[in-house]
Formats: sequence, structure tokens, C-alpha cells
Amino acid sequence: MEEEEHHPKIKRELENRVLEKVGEVISAINDAKHVDQVICALHSLAIMLFPIDSSLLSGPSPFHIHPSLRLVTSAKVPSAHERSEWWQTFYRGAAFPTLARILMYDVASNWLACFPITAQKHVYDVFFVNGLTTEVVQTVVPCLLQNGNDSLHSTPDGIDKLLVLCLLENDGIFRMAREFGGSCQSEDFTNERLKSTISRVAQLVASIPDKARSGAPTSLSSHLFFKQITNQLLSGAEEKDTELLDKTSIFDRSGMDGTFLFVGETFARICRRGSTDVLLSEVIPRILRYVQSFLGSNLDSTVVDVFESKPGSRFWLIMMEAIKDPYAVERMSEQLLRQLATKRAHDVEAYWTLWILFHRMLKHQTSIKSMFVDKFLLWKVFPLCCLRWILQFSVLECPPDADSLTKGHSTSGLLDAVQRLLAVWSKREFVQSAEIEQQAYITASVGLLLEKMSKEELDATKDVMHSILQGVSCRLESPNHLVRKMASSIAFIFSKVIDPKNPLYLDDSCSGDTIDWEFGLTTPEKGALATSSCTENGIDQINTSTAAELEKEINHTADDGIGNYVKGKKKKLPKFKLIDPDEIIDPATLNNYSVSDEDDGDNASENSDTSSDSSLQPYDLSDDDMDLKRKFSQLVDVVGALRKSDDADGVERALDVAEKLVRASPDELRHVTDDLVRTLVQVRCSDFTIEGEEESAEEKRQRALVALLVTCPLESLDTLNKLLYSPNVDTSQRILILDVMTDAAQELADAKIMKPKHQLSTFISTTSETQPWFLPSSIGPPGAGSWRQISGMGTPLNWSYSYERELPPKPGQVTRGKTRRWSLRSAKVQENQMEWSQNKFPVYAAAFMLPAMQGFDKKRHGVDLLGRDFIVLGKLIYMLGICMRCAAMHPEASALAPPLLDMLSSREICHHVEAYVRRSVLFAASCILVALHPSYVASALFEGNAEISKGLEWVRTWTLHVAESDTDKECYTMAMRCLQLHAEMALQASRALESVETTFKEKNVGLPSNLLKETIKIPYSNVRF
Repeated sequence: MEEEEHHPKIKRELENRVLEKVGEVISAINDAKHVDQVICALHSLAIMLFPIDSSLLSGPSPFHIHPSLRLVTSAKVPSAHERSEWWQTFYRGAAFPTLARILMYDVASNWLACFPITAQKHVYDVFFVNGLTTEVVQTVVPCLLQNGNDSLHSTPDGIDKLLVLCLLENDGIFRMAREFGGSCQSEDFTNERLKSTISRVAQLVASIPDKARSGAPTSLSSHLFFKQITNQLLSGAEEKDTELLDKTSIFDRSGMDGTFLFVGETFARICRRGSTDVLLSEVIPRILRYVQSFLGSNLDSTVVDVFESKPGSRFWLIMMEAIKDPYAVERMSEQLLRQLATKRAHDVEAYWTLWILFHRMLKHQTSIKSMFVDKFLLWKVFPLCCLRWILQFSVLECPPDADSLTKGHSTSGLLDAVQRLLAVWSKREFVQSAEIEQQAYITASVGLLLEKMSKEELDATKDVMHSILQGVSCRLESPNHLVRKMASSIAFIFSKVIDPKNPLYLDDSCSGDTIDWEFGLTTPEKGALATSSCTENGIDQINTSTAAELEKEINHTADDGIGNYVKGKKKKLPKFKLIDPDEIIDPATLNNYSVSDEDDGDNASENSDTSSDSSLQPYDLSDDDMDLKRKFSQLVDVVGALRKSDDADGVERALDVAEKLVRASPDELRHVTDDLVRTLVQVRCSDFTIEGEEESAEEKRQRALVALLVTCPLESLDTLNKLLYSPNVDTSQRILILDVMTDAAQELADAKIMKPKHQLSTFISTTSETQPWFLPSSIGPPGAGSWRQISGMGTPLNWSYSYERELPPKPGQVTRGKTRRWSLRSAKVQENQMEWSQNKFPVYAAAFMLPAMQGFDKKRHGVDLLGRDFIVLGKLIYMLGICMRCAAMHPEASALAPPLLDMLSSREICHHVEAYVRRSVLFAASCILVALHPSYVASALFEGNAEISKGLEWVRTWTLHVAESDTDKECYTMAMRCLQLHAEMALQASRALESVETTFKEKNVGLPSNLLKETIKIPYSNVRF
């Protein structure tokens, strides 16, 4: 008892003596007039703490040696035991923090530059380098922030270089790990106090790169600093693992060694700082070397026994347990999988790497199990090899064989995982809202697990079969080819489990026993948008390219979306030759347009045979009924033949001649248009064509319907609009109607027809112009030709019309020669009698659009555009967008834009659950922006027309919402392009308003109050007009 009471008393006395000595040193430094006095004062304390060779301080020097420095060699040297007691008391009490501030601020700024190199090393650096590193870090690192903000009390780069010297050059982190390992045996450290100190020190160490100034050494940058301290921490953990002889002391989950706790806490702090990749770039090579060495050794014992019994490698089994931060564990796990995939690790190596790091946590911690089987399978998207590793380790729970998944003895994890994945995969909402990469990833998870199931296990699971059928059916209805491919792949695997001898092939890509579970996709990476080229090339090129790109995107999806409804894909219609209405055509010859070539070939063959063979050949007198086949020359006969579904040959011959007869515009056309349109829509090409030729028949039918719409627009549209919402047609026929209307609108917009120019002789002379008001004046030199309208770039993006005419050559002007034109008529007569007419669509735009827009939201018998028939809705919106683009810059576009914007802004459409519909809305909105003339927008604002202003503002806000929150990448890209179009339109409209305002100011007329109420916002700008 007396010894126990005497021990604290001795300790207090020693603390007082140390503090007195530190006070004497500080007073000597403050009173010093020469650098040698400072060195002498510091040496008097350093010799009590460290084994210093005093002779190094008084060696030969070119400068005068102060008398006080000679006293250094005569200083009393304490014993090793006394020095150890002083060292412990100095660093574990208040003495070191007090002296450290004097050293860093006073000595470093006033005297350190005058120190000899040996003196700086032995009486200045020694207090930090050979001290208790944990206390050094807690004292020095907080001064970094002050060092950056208070330049009056610090020398530039002083503290930064001091940390580099202590922590990096002298392995300070390694020594700290060792110090914390020894603290577990110290009576002064309780478990809670140790954890608190470890957390504080780890936080300070990880914050050094962030606190370092811009002029700090490069070794303090986050990449280099974390890389070096990671190596030191791993070396310290392996050393501690080797020192612990008892295996149970390592795997004791109740009290982990301080070294391991410090390593885990520092790793967590590094992950929080965003340097997980740097950390794992040092961890993965080490653990892979261990795994490869064990797998390559021919030992009878398993890898588990080898790892748990060999000192130096047991730390890896508890490394992840030492990390207490769940976020850091998840980030390290995710980055570990991705870096193993980057290094192309073998499946066996990857499995054992995961097993070594996570198998203890997977058994004892529910959160880790949930991270692998829930978060990593349902919420994340990894490469396919990572998915196989996750399934093998966390679901199948057994080592793999070669490069394929291996099924373990226990199947409970497999069945639970399949049910959990199918519960998400089968939801229609998941198909509608999830990204395509996420859908492919979960589909691959389901498929890989189904491959390892047997029919008995499938029957034992609850609702698995129903979920598979539900998920396959809702994916087969998708307009996306990849989504349908996912359904066919799961159906193929499911059929192999049920009946391996009779697999079900729903897609040609499923031929064979192996399936590409990546579906042609790669791991999603956020990159630059394709729209960056538009920004680089300028706003002028946006108008000419954006519409074509948007049409390409939505049209590709639309054509792909027909899927199971239409067997043949839509082909591009050929350009038709110019037609002269006065030309006389014999309808009977239309049936022989392709027979004449065959007859010529037969005649040539007969002549060749006759000339080469002198023997007499008998005639073939068999009757092939070719002369009895009726040749159609009337549209009435074509309608009758199409209605005879039992006469396949007659239907085929009627389709062959239908387009030619319609484009010949016979007198009977207007009377049979209604019957012919109905018959062509209702005819079933698959019923009479040979397998494999349905596409040709579908093309002929579509071409005939387009010809009808172009030749008799109003009569044909009246019938098609009635059939569009009729319960008597199916989805494929509705899609056909919309495709035909789209093609007809484009053909009418690009129509170029030659017709005779009627020159009426005037009996009364007049000085007024006889040409339309919108053409330029005909006044010019004698011999000038007539004005002709020309198109700028072949797109509907011109905001003004251009005209040209030929002028006679000037006197003395030499004209270049050109190719001579041969024709039945002279060039002069042909020029005087023919003229060009372009874009006939605007006059029919209302007939195309308005009836189709009525009743789209009404649910009828067999018609549900907002629900089941969303593909038809998307095609309808796409057709309306094409119509707006075909009427671009015409007054009809200005009149039709408000009702179309009102339709698009309805919540049922713009917020439709199907991305296919949202893409169509974005395309139609872009077409509206292209079609509206900026001067019309300006005049609408000037006149107080709020419909256009509100509609365009909705386009801007909605596209911004899509760009920010839509999960579909194509919608995001199209929204960005739509915003660019809106910005250009707003800019042009603002210029038009400025010109109007300038005109009114010149005439001293005030602007209407309605104009001041409306605004046009230019995105990414504070300008409003």
C-alpha cells in the first residue's frame, strides 16, 4: 500500500521537474541574443530525452563559436532509465504541446534559418521525429489551418515540411500503428479512451492533404500521401499479425487490437475523403499475391485453413471488420469489384478475395448480407463478371469451377434470391421507369440464377412461375428491341428448366445454348453528351441538324416499336418522277410495266436458241392459264379483287397495280377513294403471301395508301381518321394508318410537279402587276426570266423564302458553254410552258392534324391510347410533329401550334410512364419550335396572344424537368436539343421585338401594355424580353 501511494507522488514530482525545465528553456530562448544560445537551451532539454552525441554540435565551423556552446560538451548525460521516464512524462503531459508551439512559431521564424544542419537535426527536428508520433500529430496538424490563415506567426512551408519529415520520410504512420498496438497493454488507456484517440488521430491524418497549402510539397497531395500511408498501415498490420502467436487474440470480436483498429479507422477516413481507388490500388495487389500463392501451392489443406493458420496473412480476414463505417465498407466493396474486373482477375481468384475479406461479416452481420444480395443486385450496375462473382459468393456460397457458376449444397439462398429478384423484375412499373442498363443487369441476375435451378426447385418456390410469365409478357409489349430480347432470353432459360429437350425460342438471338447476358451493353459511364458538337459549331448549325437528329432518334424507336404488331418494316419510299397532267396514259398498259422486260428477255432467249440450235423443237402446247388472268385497268376492279380474300393471286396482282392506277388520277378515283382506302387498310397481307414475302406485300399496300393520300388528300383523310379510332381495326392497322399519314405529309411537302403555265392574253392593257403579291417585282432588263422559288438547305428551317430568275447577258459578256439538252420540245417552249410548285402540304395540314387530335384521351372498345396502346399514341404524336415540320414557316403552322401544345402539355401525355411516348412528345415540341416563325412569336406577344407565350414557356420548363430528372438517356439528350432550339427561337423573337420597339420609338408610338406583361426567357441567361 505504501508503494502504491508513493508511485503517484514520484510521478507528480517528475512532471513538475519536466515542466520547470521546459519553462527554463523557453525563458532562455526569449532572452537569447545569439543563435548559439538558442541551440544550447534546446540541447539542455534534448539530452534529457534522447541519446544525442553532443560533440556533433561543437564541431569545426568557419564562424566564431559562442562560449555558451562550448558548455554543451560538458553537459551531464542522464541514464537510459531516467531518460525513458523523462520521455514518457514529456510527451504524455502538457510539456510537449507547450514547447512545440515555441518551436514552430518563435524558433522557426526567428532562429531556424541560422541553425547549422547538424544542430537543426539534433536539437530541433529530434523533438518531432523521435517523439511520440500520436502526440506529435495531435499537436502539429491543427496548426496547418492556422498556418494557412495567419502568416504573421509562421514560416512558409515550415510545418508542411515538418509533417513530411515525420510521417513520410521517417515512417511516422507505421510507428503510430505500433504505438496504438502497445497502448492496449497500458493501464492508462481504457478501451473507450483508446477508440476516441484513434478516431481523432485518424481524422487528423486524413485531413492533412486538404489542409496543406498550394505551395506544399507534392508528397502531401491526396494521391501520393494516401498511397504512402496505406503502405505503412498495411506493413504495421502485418507486423502486428506476426507478433500475435495466439490465433484467438486476432479473431476476438469483443476486443480488437489497437493497431487493427487504427488501420480500419484510417481506411474509413480515406474512403470518406474520396480516395477509395487509391487505397485499393495498394490493397488489391497484396491480397492477390497471397491468394495466388495459396492457390498455386500443392497443399492438402484448404485455403481457409492456410489463411487462418499462417501469421502475416490473418489480418486480411479481419481487415473489413476493423472498418466500422458502413459507408466506407460499401464504397470499398464496390470499388474492389470494379478494380478486380479492370485487372481481369480470374473467377476463382475473385471469389477467394471476396471470401477472405467478407466471409466473417457475411455470416455475422445482416447489413453486409443485405449489401450483397439486395443493394449490389437490385440498385447497382456492375460488369457481368462482377455480377457472377457476387452471385457465386453471396448467393451460391461455394467456390466456382473454372469460368462458370457452381451450385452449392445449400439452395435456400438461391431460392430466396430468385424470388426477391423476380418480385422486382416482373413489375410493369420497373420496365417503364428503370434505365435500360439496370433492366439488363437484373435480367442477367435472374437468368444466371435460373440456369442453376432444377424443375423441382422451381416448383417448390412460391409465385416464381407467375412472376416469370408476367415479366416476359410485359416486356414483349415494349417498343424497345433490347427489352423484348431480355424477355425472350428469360423465356428460353425458363423453358430449358421446365423441358430441356424443347427450349422455347422467341427471338433469333436465342439460338444456341449460350446467351449474351450483356445484351450488347457496356457498363454505364457518365460522359459527354452528343449535343456538345452543336454547342461547338454554333447556334446556326443547330437549326439545320437538330430536327434531322431528333427525327432519326424517334423514328428509329418508332420503327423498332412495331414489334409483334407489324411483320414488315417500313421502307423508304422512292422519289417519283415529274408528272404532266396533260399526258395521255393508257390504263391497260399499267399492268405490263414489268412484263415487257420479261418478254424482251424471252425473245432474246428464243433468238439465241434459234441461231445456235438447228434441230426442230416441239412446241409446248400445255395451257398455263396465263392468258385467262384478268389484267386490272380500273380501280373498281382493284377494290373487288382486294375484297376476295380467297383469291390470293388476285389480291397480289391488285396490290401490284394499285399504286400506278392511283397516281394516274383517273376520273373514277374520287368516287372509289373511300372504298379503296378501307379495303387497303383491312386487307391482310400475311393471309395470301408466301412466308418470307410479307414485307414486299406490306410495302405495296403502304405505297398505294400514300398515293391515295397524295392524290386525293381530303377524301382519303376523312376515311382514315374515322378508321383510326374505330373498334373494328387492330393495333397494327392503326400504326399503318399513322405511318401512311406521316409519309404522305412528307411527300406533299416535297412535291415537285410540272404543269403548263397558262398565259392569258389581255385585251385591255394595265399597269398593275399580274403576278402574286409575295413574289418580287417583275421589273427588270428586257429578256429577264420569271421568278422561281428556291429552297436554302432542303429543310423547313428557312425563315424567309428565296427567289431567283435568269437575266440576259450584258453587252460584250462571254457566256460559258453548257451541256445541250435534247427533247421533243424546244427548250424555249418548255421553259415558257412549265413551272415548279413546292410544298402542297400546308393547305391540308388542318385535315391531317385536327381530326387525329380529337378523342385521343377517350377510352373506347378496343382503343386505349393512354394505357395499353401507348405505341399508337407515340406514333400519333410523332405524326403530328412531322406535320408541323412540313408546314414550317407557313401561317398554318402558327394556327395549329396552340392546339398541339395544349395536347402535349396534358399531364397524361407529357408525364406518361412510357419513355417511348415522352420521346415522341419531345420530338413534336422540337418540331413546333422549328415550325414557328420568330416574327409570329413576336407579333403574338405584341398583340397580347397568351396562348403561344404560355405554350412556349411550358416547353422550356418541361424540357428542363426532363433533362434534370428523366431516367431515360434518350429523353435527356432530346430534351437538351429541344432546349437549344428554344433558346435560338427566343433569341430570334427578341431581335424581332427589338426592331418593333425601335420602329415605335422612331414614330413616337408607345408599346401596348399587353406586350409588357408577356416574357420570353432565354435558357441559361438572365435576359427576358
